[in-house]
Amino acid sequence: MKDLLVIGIGAGDAGDVTLRAVEAMRRVDVFFLLEKPGRGKSALVDLRLEVLRRACPGGGYRLVYATDPERPKEVPDYPAAMAAWREERRRLLAELFGRELAEGETGGFLVIGDPGLYDGTIEIFHELEAQGAAVSFEVVPGITSLQLLAARHRIALNRIGETITIISARQLAAADAASLDNVLVVLDGRALFRRFADTDLDIYWGAYLGMPEEILVSGPLRGKAEEIARIIGEERARRGWIMDVYLLRRPSSP
Repeated sequence: MKDLLVIGIGAGDAGDVTLRAVEAMRRVDVFFLLEKPGRGKSALVDLRLEVLRRACPGGGYRLVYATDPERPKEVPDYPAAMAAWREERRRLLAELFGRELAEGETGGFLVIGDPGLYDGTIEIFHELEAQGAAVSFEVVPGITSLQLLAARHRIALNRIGETITIISARQLAAADAASLDNVLVVLDGRALFRRFADTDLDIYWGAYLGMPEEILVSGPLRGKAEEIARIIGEERARRGWIMDVYLLRRPSSP
């Protein structure tokens, strides 16, 4: 049997890694580092390497690099494209485990943020188990960008007597303004909040949270929407990518 550890390492600052995650990393024989295609994405691998340097200063592990299949974006049949992407990723991981991980060894995956929030690694490992792969896995939670967003803006994500909803940009694109009382939006990067710039919503926005490049903007959406959209465009042009998250919140009634 081959053991796998799926370890959350925080949103972007090696200092946010938990003691439990450090202990888990020190059990790993082989770390699998999947490099995302695209300009500037090497920074995400660099973050993982910095986490390892600080958590395991004595080394004692091997590194295996591979290129992660490119995630589908704007395609006509998004569910079908995602299914194909997951299958390609599953085949890649099965091949890596078979070639690079010996019986009795432990493999490690360092997931930015938390493995249980908008990350497909856990589901793929369940699928590998269902297909009869001789692997077992354990999940170690991590600090999410949502928690860091709240800390940086010095707000609580919940308000008394209210719910809070987490949605993707694809869901926001189809949302009605009246339903957006307290909503966290992930995986945007396209400034879709501009659809609601004529409402009374406030926005708490952050990009590259925890990283040296971190950017924060907050205030009434009608006055901040274009400013944030401009920043997104500039950062994407400069770095080749942007990783942002934000809260849309209707002001409390007096």
